[in-house]
Amino acid sequence: MSNIPPFAHIFQSASSRAGAREERSKGDRVKNVLLSLICVMQLGVMGSPVGAYDYPFKDPYVATIIGTPEELQPKLPEKIDYELLSLKVFPDRSPPDIFWYQRDFRYSLTYQKGEAPLIFVIAGTGSAFYSSSMIFLQKVFYEAGFHVICLSSPTNMNFIVTASTPRVPGDTVDDAQDLYRVMTLAWEQVKDRIKVSEFYLTGYSLGATQAAFVSKLDEEKRNFNFKKVCMINPAVSLVTSATILDAMVLRALPGGLDTFDAWFKHIFQKFSEIYKIMGHHDLTHDFLYEAYRTLYKTDPPKQENMAGMIGTVFRLSAGNMLFTADVMTDSGLIKPKNLVLGSADSLTDYFTVSTRTSFLDYFEELFYPYFRSQQPGLTKEALIERLSLRSIESYLRNTSKIILMENEDDLILKPEDLAFLKDVFGSRAQIYPFGGHCGNMRYKDNVEHLINFFKN
Repeated sequence: MSNIPPFAHIFQSASSRAGAREERSKGDRVKNVLLSLICVMQLGVMGSPVGAYDYPFKDPYVATIIGTPEELQPKLPEKIDYELLSLKVFPDRSPPDIFWYQRDFRYSLTYQKGEAPLIFVIAGTGSAFYSSSMIFLQKVFYEAGFHVICLSSPTNMNFIVTASTPRVPGDTVDDAQDLYRVMTLAWEQVKDRIKVSEFYLTGYSLGATQAAFVSKLDEEKRNFNFKKVCMINPAVSLVTSATILDAMVLRALPGGLDTFDAWFKHIFQKFSEIYKIMGHHDLTHDFLYEAYRTLYKTDPPKQENMAGMIGTVFRLSAGNMLFTADVMTDSGLIKPKNLVLGSADSLTDYFTVSTRTSFLDYFEELFYPYFRSQQPGLTKEALIERLSLRSIESYLRNTSKIILMENEDDLILKPEDLAFLKDVFGSRAQIYPFGGHCGNMRYKDNVEHLINFFKN
């Protein structure tokens, strides 16, 4: 593949996608809402309201896949003014030839004309600052009167190549330090152009977990003195949540892992069709929704197949992260050690390997060995604990500026994880009865609660 980014048949070059932010037409979106409602009613998951919370999807798998129909989202402008900005985090770092297009760290800025709070938003696993969920939050906060800086996840390729110190994403402490560094550099870059009254912070999914660690770090550094922080559907334990998502793939494989190649080939063909139709992709609700409609046009899906779809999308996103980390560290997990890939080299074989590589494989073969080499004597148990919100329990329990938005049926949490969050946050936790993992993040009631917290 000449000058084609890694896994380009699934993942577009970030530079080309950044210029393709235009959303689908209003007519298409209305059609999608109607199709979404038809699908859900066929599944029989449109339940009656529970209490005063009327989010329609009671099945956590359906909620995670479909998200929130547009008619139940807050009314937002079609377009807002924004700027795509970039900066050099490590001036002496040059990307490998295979990542020729990843030279600068990229982020977006949306700002008010007068003085206003500035909120940093951290994307979920693998997502870029211009993913659909990030654009949604960007509009929400801009309409509420805030300056907004959107940041890609430390597990995103651009972040790993240009801004990650270890180039091995997943350590919440290191990732928080890297995030804090890019926040500081971004603020230095824009501070003469905007007037800021105070600083806020939020993130969703893995970005929510990282926001907690960033907030704790800010208590020491005091670059921002964050006044308010909101965590939306965080992972309590990164390893636990990744293991749950990896297991979802196996649920769709009655023949076990030996049938994965056939399953993935089928799913991949469908995803490729969807990718071509959409002209862009975002490994969150938009992409899952299109996959859902394409794969299940006639027959309602079984729960294990929906789990398999969610798990497969995680594998695709994680696979991009694993390949990037492997190339940047020359660990030999995906490609042979000491093999230098050029911009014209075929990556098909590496893509196949990455899709068969679980997060636990990454942890055992690359992640843990790297951090043990940095800290001799480090045990797996100690490292897993460090990645968890439990490692900063005392801080989370005693700071009043952080709130939690979570769902009882969040698919990436075990019962003990949800119990931990309820106990630690107490009255600072807004726990919704359903919504899956981030499925209700765009629901009008959720957005209202989010904005009320930051504004009042």
